[in-house]
Amino acid sequence: MDAITPPSRTARAEAFARQSTLTKKTGALGRLEELSVWMAGVQGVCPPAPFARPAVVIFAGDHGVARTPGTSAYPPEVTAQMVMNFVTGGAAANVLARLAGATVRVVDVSVDANPGYMDALDAEVASRRVRRSSGSIDREDAMTSAECAAAIRLGRDLADEEIGRGADVLIAGDMGIGNTTPAAVLVGILTAGAAEDVTGRGTGIDDAALARKTVIVAAAMARGAAHAGDPTSLLTTVGSPDIAAMTGFLVQASVRSVPVVLDGIVSCAAALVAAALAPEASPWWVAGHLSTEPAAARALDALHLDPVLDLGLRLGEGTGALLALPVLAAAGATLAEMATFDSAGVSDKAADA
Repeated sequence: MDAITPPSRTARAEAFARQSTLTKKTGALGRLEELSVWMAGVQGVCPPAPFARPAVVIFAGDHGVARTPGTSAYPPEVTAQMVMNFVTGGAAANVLARLAGATVRVVDVSVDANPGYMDALDAEVASRRVRRSSGSIDREDAMTSAECAAAIRLGRDLADEEIGRGADVLIAGDMGIGNTTPAAVLVGILTAGAAEDVTGRGTGIDDAALARKTVIVAAAMARGAAHAGDPTSLLTTVGSPDIAAMTGFLVQASVRSVPVVLDGIVSCAAALVAAALAPEASPWWVAGHLSTEPAAARALDALHLDPVLDLGLRLGEGTGALLALPVLAAAGATLAEMATFDSAGVSDKAADA
């Protein structure tokens, strides 16, 4: 991986110092103060500017484990149907992106459908597919090593393309029936958790389906455990092409010194792998929200990231990250626009307080 420059320590120090001069009690704005310091660091300037062009890239892919009967509340065909919904602007991510002034791009990395399904809408969406679906990771590899390398390269290229179009903050969204299973497996292996600790209800499965899913996660974790020290081998064995592409996307954003707002469990799993590939990458990321999937909290703990929001979301698509953008805007605005004690003629706290 290319060298990663850390966020500006000077801008962070200036933001931290400026917070103590604003007309408020120290710490009174809570997380907004911390987030404003992060924004100053990743932008390299204090006070930071509002993010002008947020860009969401949704990584779509199907997963062999979803073909096991009774492990998902929705059939695998929904993935391709939802890709079309993104293109026509009807998904939750589209709605929230319009509110946030963000662009949305969906890329078919490994959807289990004939590539021609998009011809009538946007053939470019499926033109860079790595493979059709992934292997059922409880009993076979997700992909070949060459396909994994291609997926990571695709993600890096997508980050470069969005940055080249002017994006100043990136969001990695996900779409794929069954994608919480490889995400849980990756988090379980990389945080030394048990299958029961990381397996969640995904699309809203019942107790019987959750039990079946947990067995699959345990089997995949057993297959992948030996690869814990090799991120690309781990992705090849028990990941998926869409998560591999997302991993490359997160790393390349940090290489290009562009911040990322992480979304739910799938992007958190990709972030864990990306941090294993490039440990210097994570300071460029902030966690948009806390997914209800149990693996999400474990992943964020391992990454030392605190979520901006906790709204009980479990949709994916980048929705939680999009909802965090106004909070980040508020953090930057308060640091930039609030009066100081001196400029407002307001008395600061007593020297002996």
